Amino acid sequence: MAITIAIVGRPNVGKSTLFNHLTSSRNALVSDQPGMTRDRHYGFAEFADRRFILIDTGGLHDSEASSPVLAASIEKQSVTAMTEADAVFWLVDGRAGLTTVDENLVEILRQLNKPVYLLVNKAEGLDKYSVTAEFHALGLGTPIAISAKRGTGIAALMETVIQNFPLATVQPEDKAEGLRIGIIGRPNVGKSTLTNRLLGEDRMLTFEQPGTTRDSISIPFQRQTRDYVLIDTAGVRRRARISDDVEKLSVLKTLEALDQAQVVILVIDAQEGLTDQDLTLLGMTAESGKSLLLAINKWDGLDNDQKQTVRKQLDRRLDFADYACIHFISALHGTGVGKLFQDIDRIGKAQNIEEKSSRLTEILEFAMATHQPPLVRGRGIKLRYAHLGGHNPIRIIIHGNQIEHVPGSYQRYLANTFRKRLKLVGTPVLIEFRSGPNPFAGKKNVL
Repeated sequence: MAITIAIVGRPNVGKSTLFNHLTSSRNALVSDQPGMTRDRHYGFAEFADRRFILIDTGGLHDSEASSPVLAASIEKQSVTAMTEADAVFWLVDGRAGLTTVDENLVEILRQLNKPVYLLVNKAEGLDKYSVTAEFHALGLGTPIAISAKRGTGIAALMETVIQNFPLATVQPEDKAEGLRIGIIGRPNVGKSTLTNRLLGEDRMLTFEQPGTTRDSISIPFQRQTRDYVLIDTAGVRRRARISDDVEKLSVLKTLEALDQAQVVILVIDAQEGLTDQDLTLLGMTAESGKSLLLAINKWDGLDNDQKQTVRKQLDRRLDFADYACIHFISALHGTGVGKLFQDIDRIGKAQNIEEKSSRLTEILEFAMATHQPPLVRGRGIKLRYAHLGGHNPIRIIIHGNQIEHVPGSYQRYLANTFRKRLKLVGTPVLIEFRSGPNPFAGKKNVL
């Protein structure tokens, strides 16, 4: 389970620099909630095989805010972020020293009743004991000297966090088994209705297991003897408890759903078409590497001309997630939901493929024969062999020479070729390049 960490502090202490440093390995997912000039940003990070959700906030007590209303809004967003988080990174400026603003903020942080890591930033070139000395007076434990800009001290910091948040032990009899499905989407697109349809009367709701993240639960259920787990971020538990009020899925809940799910269903309102918010959610899902189904809901409410317009819009704007399966449904009436399940099952099989290196190398050679890699200073990029590197997302590792020069367009071409030749449904393929000799060289049946 991902650990959620809020990064807070007064303006210009390096919060965003730390956020960007930690999320860079995952191409930071940044999403601004609408209606706020300076809102909290969210992103995924990984360290030592542990996953984190980071929240970057505006500056607390921002004297440069354009209005008192904006300053109050920024502070509210920061407090909300701290409430959402499992732990807090509080950044102070080691070169500016302890300020009155810092002394005022400590009272807010003491009331949180959760781990607070006091980080003395901009410590590059300074003695770590000297730069942290005066911050001991804040009474929040031992200050940690870091440089967000250079990355100094951050690895040790993350190791400390991991030690304080050991992986939860789950008893086998309590663990929900089955393909994990997360439903995300904008407010009022029909997520609750689709949830109810998936858990309809012709399926058996086996039991409910409260989730370990706030406001989300895992609902195991069966359909035609197959086991599934619905990651319900809306807090929907049973059909009888559903009201007509539409739940609002926050960015954090969406990231939690993406973290837990194997298959993501993004619900889109056909009557409104593909909006910027939909594209943001699509981008977040694509970056997470999860399998994706698009449920174009309320399809029965469109005439033929409107349907044609929506189809063209999807073709034009979904090139970055062309692996996604698209289904036109009515969650209210159940139209198309059965076919949705067919692709969910096909995705489940695709995620568990076990292909030998010989087969993957054969596909690699086919791809190169069809479309050669570009030349680099007159020399060809040599891609020698491929093997499977992981599942969910499917990761294919390709070994060769001059791999650092493989352009993004050719990487996408290779990913699409592997996906099509392996007949993977709704599932992205991540390509990872490594240099070095072929360990299979000289062995029997090497291609």
